[in-house]
Amino acid sequence: MILERTLAAVFGANCYVLAAGPGRPAVVVDPGAGAARGALALLRSQQLTLGAVLLTHAHADHVWDTQRLIDAAHAEGLLASDDAVTVPVYVPEPDLYRLEDPDTTTGIRAGGMGFAEMAGTAWQVPADVRVFPAEGFTRAFEVVPGVGLQAVAAPGHTEGSSLFFLNARLGDNQLLFEAEVLDDPSTVEERDYLVALSGDVIFKGSVGRTDLPGGDQVQMWATLRFLASAVNPETVLLPGHGAVTTMEHEHRGNPYLAEAKVRGGDRRV
Repeated sequence: MILERTLAAVFGANCYVLAAGPGRPAVVVDPGAGAARGALALLRSQQLTLGAVLLTHAHADHVWDTQRLIDAAHAEGLLASDDAVTVPVYVPEPDLYRLEDPDTTTGIRAGGMGFAEMAGTAWQVPADVRVFPAEGFTRAFEVVPGVGLQAVAAPGHTEGSSLFFLNARLGDNQLLFEAEVLDDPSTVEERDYLVALSGDVIFKGSVGRTDLPGGDQVQMWATLRFLASAVNPETVLLPGHGAVTTMEHEHRGNPYLAEAKVRGGDRRV
């Protein structure tokens, strides 16, 4: 399986490219402001085509280049279907409303500037937005051929924040070394890994903020407590910002996850 990452220029958001193999349709995950160029380079390097875009949640720093990426891929003949001029963009239903105006609904300002000013480009509403199917929360949904994702609702950072799990057969992938799953390239053999796109729910040593519009700290504690008990510790977490990690590492080194195990979701705390 192909699993690659590029970074968005604004806030360094992670953007991932997944495909079953070279020459296959790919899903691009969370193309933030400035990520389109890097994502296109990854598509070209593996002879991939763009088959779908997946948004783990709809904050501006994770969605901004969505239509820009699709338009550029179309211009280069890199869409999965020769007849297509649009690409499906999947988002969890509770965050759907945010795509009308993610600058306003995210509510991020820095140095007196809104997100559009920081990005230096205007927001373009994607042409083919689709709610991530309800069936994808009970079993794997094939977003593009060969890439099946199963979602788990994880509200708190936003109403629709979700984790997306997949089984990935990987060898000496650099992201596995970053997660400290691998440490000796001479002994690496391809094998199956459980991987989760964790968006802004869990980071290495931290978690997503809850002070933006739609955030809920108590709900986040409940989400984190559930994930701590339900997610296999060997799961490789691909976060929306920062380094790749594992659930086992976060059990040992994430103070916010430790707090959530105690607080749980109790609004009396």
